[in-house]
Amino acid sequence: MFTGIIESIGTIRSITPKGGDVRLYVQTGKLDLGDVKLGDSIAVNGICLTAVELPGDGFWADVSRETLARTAFAQLKVGSRVNLEKALTPTTRLGGHLVSGHVDGVGEIVKREENARAIQFTVRAPRELAKYIALKGSITVDGTSLTVNAVNGAEFELTIVPHTVQETIMADYRSGRLVNLEVDLLARYLERLLLGDKAAEPTAGSGGITEAFLAENGFLKH
Repeated sequence: MFTGIIESIGTIRSITPKGGDVRLYVQTGKLDLGDVKLGDSIAVNGICLTAVELPGDGFWADVSRETLARTAFAQLKVGSRVNLEKALTPTTRLGGHLVSGHVDGVGEIVKREENARAIQFTVRAPRELAKYIALKGSITVDGTSLTVNAVNGAEFELTIVPHTVQETIMADYRSGRLVNLEVDLLARYLERLLLGDKAAEPTAGSGGITEAFLAENGFLKH
């Protein structure tokens, strides 16, 4: 688990095809690796990866086909900057929100505007994730815990203060850039709980809560 508070900006130093997937080397910058052991988790742009080698100034990790297919990893190249966060511990201050490091989908930056000293971004989420994104709710973008300031269909707005711009890779964002999105974990669990006994049915996990389900169970009143 993570908090969505970025600890360091790292740099991709190697992307090596290996047995059908990829082995990645990330130089970790100011990230303190003193307490990191082989097998520990580190979030890279919101993707939970396992450290398989620790040569000193970074770590090697294996990236599976599943991760390659479901994230914005494909746009990374040698030299790309990435957000980094070590897994939380029982004594970690929870400054953001609970983040699993499991990417739900890939969004797209559709607009970037100056807003006083902040930067305002409009992000388009995949249609199937729109129901989890709420005004003033939390969302994780490339591993960064952020507050949703406006919602319009599958698009949402973020207002990024100067500190966050400086401490993350968001300064690099331009229209058309793809970003990893993880919706609020509590919304996912709430959806599953609302299914009740229907959660055990084979198709319940794929479609989630539908309008027909809500009407059938008395959640929609006409």
